[in-house]
Amino acid sequence: MRVGILSAILGGLLTTTAAAAAGAAEGQREDGGLLSRTVKVGATSYTYEVYVPAELQGKQNLPVILFLHGIGQRGSGGFLAVDGVKGAMLRHYLEKVPAIILLPQCRKGSYWSDPVMDQMVTGAISQTVSEFHADPSRLYLTGVSMGGYGAWHLASEHPGKFAAVVSICGGSPVYEGERFNSIARRVGRTPVWVFHGADDRVVPVTESRQMVEALKANQGNVRYNEYEGVGHNVWLKVLTERELLPWMLSQRLSVKA
Repeated sequence: MRVGILSAILGGLLTTTAAAAAGAAEGQREDGGLLSRTVKVGATSYTYEVYVPAELQGKQNLPVILFLHGIGQRGSGGFLAVDGVKGAMLRHYLEKVPAIILLPQCRKGSYWSDPVMDQMVTGAISQTVSEFHADPSRLYLTGVSMGGYGAWHLASEHPGKFAAVVSICGGSPVYEGERFNSIARRVGRTPVWVFHGADDRVVPVTESRQMVEALKANQGNVRYNEYEGVGHNVWLKVLTERELLPWMLSQRLSVKA
């Protein structure tokens, strides 16, 4: 069942491009525990989604998994599919995840490392923790492709905020100077698990290799899986890593951020 859960989080969220049901009122519970929320950065409102499994509704001190999508899901209004077979399967598996799942959406033409997107995501985290009385010592950061770059950005810009970081086929958001050491120093001892396909032609595998080496050189707490003969769709291999979700949820900050 762990593989199925990860299939929902990674495979389902990666492949869907359908927006949330049109016309859903903000704050109204949609099918399957999906909530639509907004956060303001300056005068602009941004929609993000939160999935709360039915069995966890009303409970406190829950963990939060923040998922940063790839470039194909940029837009507005939410990207999680709620209709049809895909939506039903996604809800079925997400109901079994023992955590709140936070799903911000990056605007078209933007990247997670853009200052406004950073503020949007951190604002959504704060609102989610406050609204659901979640455990700030159990915030987990995951990202795929563009989201993997975003994971490194957020982990380094907000050290000590996340209990664990998972970057899948991502890379350094720094494009000049010390591209990897600068990130590794700020990530510090945060537990990290990195995944990449050796034959990735979209994001070179050297991005993850150099990040892992920089983390090791800075006494980082890092695990790395590289898959021979696998390209950018490395998440299909990640789905088979049965230890990933238990490992992630077992991490906890010693001091609440």
